[in-house]
Order: sequence, then C-alpha cells, then structure tokens
Amino acid sequence: MLRRALKVVLALALLGAVVVFVAQAFPGLVGADRALTVSSGSMEPAIPTGSVVFVDDVESSDVEERITEGDVITFVSGDNRLVTHRVVEKYTAETSVRFRTKGDNNDAADPEPVYRQQVVGEVLFSVPVLGYVIAFANTSHGFLLLVWGPVLALVFSELVSLYRAGTATRENDPE
Repeated sequence: MLRRALKVVLALALLGAVVVFVAQAFPGLVGADRALTVSSGSMEPAIPTGSVVFVDDVESSDVEERITEGDVITFVSGDNRLVTHRVVEKYTAETSVRFRTKGDNNDAADPEPVYRQQVVGEVLFSVPVLGYVIAFANTSHGFLLLVWGPVLALVFSELVSLYRAGTATRENDPE
C-alpha cells in the first residue's frame, strides 16, 4: 500500500514538472502568446513576486478596443523593460490612446503614460511561485531534483517491484 502511494506521488510530481515546463515553454497550449516571470512585488497581492503571467499579445491597432480600465497589461517601459501593471485610467483622443498604469502594491500611478505602441498584451492569468520553480529548474541542481529525481525514483520503484515479483515466483515455484 505504501509503495503504491509512493508511486502515485512520484508520478504526479513528474507529471507536474512536465506540465510546468511545457506550459511555460509553450504558452500557446494554455491560450497565451507568452509567459513572463514577475520579478517585483508591485502587483501584490494579486500577482505575487515569482509568479508567471500568461500574456495574450495585443496588436497596436486593437489596443483601444481590447484594453479597458482595470485590465492588467504588460508593456514596454521607457527604459525598455517589460512591466506588468493595472490600467487605472484610459485616455482616448481622436488619433491616440494612452493609459495611466499602476502596480496594485504601489502608492502612486506610474509617472509616464503608456501609449498603444508600448502595449505588449493583456494578462490572462498568473500562476504563483511558478517563476521560482522555473528559475530553480534552470539550475543544474534544480534540473536533477525536479526532473531526473522523479524519473529515477519511478524507475527504481519499478525495478524493485520486478525483483520482488521474480523472487515471489521463484519461492512459489516447486522444482
């Protein structure tokens, strides 16, 4: 009974590791265009540091229709960093649209408006802690532990089961 439970736990750990890596590497499988790791606490508690946000790209021509106040967007800041903040105000003029953004955990709105050309996309959802797991998995120790550990444990468990089955057969086999 304990062995069976251990096998299930190991199989689920391996499956979880695979799902995590596949979703992050191929965000299209979960309906997103890109997956980005959050490296600051500006959006806490809604999106904690170390989360992965799954972003649906928005074409510049679609920004005005798709993005509204309250949406969380990813945009290119003035210093060419990707930033994920909430839209707190939308300004529409005849020929342009711009947004005032703010991190949920920040006291003030961002100093510069975000123009339609800067918008990368809209955040569909986030997965807390996943960024930390991916960062750890990208180290040699993390890869060994998170990927090869469950694989080797499952193989070892199966070999032990085969050995025990063979031993039981020989003990019950009258010669």
